[in-house]
Amino acid sequence: MPTNIKKTSEADLSAIIEGLIKADVKFILVGGLAAVIQGAPVTTMDVDIVHSRSPENISKLFAFLKSIDATYRRPDDKIIAPKEEDFSGMGHALFSTRIGPLDVLAFIEERKAYEDLLKHTIEIEFRGHTIQVLDIKMLIMLKRKSKDPKDKQRLSVLEETLRQLEKM
Repeated sequence: MPTNIKKTSEADLSAIIEGLIKADVKFILVGGLAAVIQGAPVTTMDVDIVHSRSPENISKLFAFLKSIDATYRRPDDKIIAPKEEDFSGMGHALFSTRIGPLDVLAFIEERKAYEDLLKHTIEIEFRGHTIQVLDIKMLIMLKRKSKDPKDKQRLSVLEETLRQLEKM
């Protein structure tokens, strides 16, 4: 593994978000960090985003990934850098970077892409900028349909967080 790649315990997840903002990438924050931002007491080790797959946005995303030395996370020690065309399809790309892990997703459960998810986001202020975050109700709905044991495990925590938010 290259020495410039951060171990998960050293990751600066906020730096990844800030970098995406500065690069003017259109994205929706999903996954564990989206839950944490909305008050869920869960831990997360990476940033998960669903990105707009417009050609302009893909170019911005690719430039940002190059700037943080992104390489695909792999079970072997091969170091493979992304190519710009990797982001126009429907796949997922899991990266190690010099500032922490970043998962770039074309879609999430039920093949919901960026445009499908926008109506299920909330706007959160982050260091003077507004970011789109998948709302907790949609996170819960998606976790209910997920086959991933980790998602099932988090479901009760997310549901309790929603109950607490609705009391406010």
